[in-house]
Amino acid sequence: MSAEFPYVRPRRLRQSPAMRRLVAETRLHPAELILPAFVREGITEPRPIGSMPGVLQHTRETLKKAAAEAVEAGVGGIMLFGVPLVQDATGSEGTNPDGILQQAIRDVVAEVGDDLVVMSDLCLDEFTDHGHCGVLAEDGSVDNDATLKRYEEMALVQAEAGVHLVGPSGMMDGQIGVIRRALDANGYQSTGILAYTAKYASAFYGPFREAVGSSLKGDRKTYQQDPANARESLRELEQDVAEGADLVMVKPAMAYLDVLRQIADASPVPVAAYQVSGEYSMIEAAAANGWVDRERLILETLTSIRRAGAGQILTYWATEAARLVK
Repeated sequence: MSAEFPYVRPRRLRQSPAMRRLVAETRLHPAELILPAFVREGITEPRPIGSMPGVLQHTRETLKKAAAEAVEAGVGGIMLFGVPLVQDATGSEGTNPDGILQQAIRDVVAEVGDDLVVMSDLCLDEFTDHGHCGVLAEDGSVDNDATLKRYEEMALVQAEAGVHLVGPSGMMDGQIGVIRRALDANGYQSTGILAYTAKYASAFYGPFREAVGSSLKGDRKTYQQDPANARESLRELEQDVAEGADLVMVKPAMAYLDVLRQIADASPVPVAAYQVSGEYSMIEAAAANGWVDRERLILETLTSIRRAGAGQILTYWATEAARLVK
């Protein structure tokens, strides 16, 4: 090639770790990571989740330890999921002030105070004997408006327990507005809402159902979004923001980076994404077989989610990834 040819050499900016670090367009920070954590009622030792290697159903004591470790690593938040001993048709343990999720909220808030943003899943699927995210009508369908009444009750017991953000994940129409009005009317104006704005009816949730002991039969296609659709996510975004969402979220993350980008470009509030159980388990399984470089792939996938527009990322690797970033 002639020395006079005026072509650009992008490789000049890739030639050393220091140079690559200097010009990196996207950076991961521990404070942007949120750790999903499961706490199970009635156990004295943590239980491994077979389909999610390295993830546990915690006791109340080991959950507090996990929260403290997350703080030490610089993680920004923790999302709590409760696994009760008793499930019934209306998910009554979800609104029991002394239910396992409410106990866990109190435990973690007492352990870490304001050093970690404490969030809670506001959904009925962990608590119902049919595994759906709401109350069922006589024909077996999920009754949207009856479910909203249950969500109001859940929001209040979680707020009373001291949670900083509730995370309504059921994809019921009107859920954010109903929850916001209930919180405000009962003196919980400071309790925020992380809206599951674009939650898809995804096959990537499989391992999660083991994690929460879900007894779901059938599917959730009548209330979670169709994976074929992106435009309706923007409609959901507009509605959630108008109803009072403080943050919005896309779930799953990796298979929906295009949706995440669209929402990030349009949203007036912070945008999160959830790297879900199936995404986690695929990488862990491939790494266990020696097919991929596990740590590199953890950081690469998280960086891709951040690059697509997520300001906050829920990931089961939150504490580990925070240490790797440091």
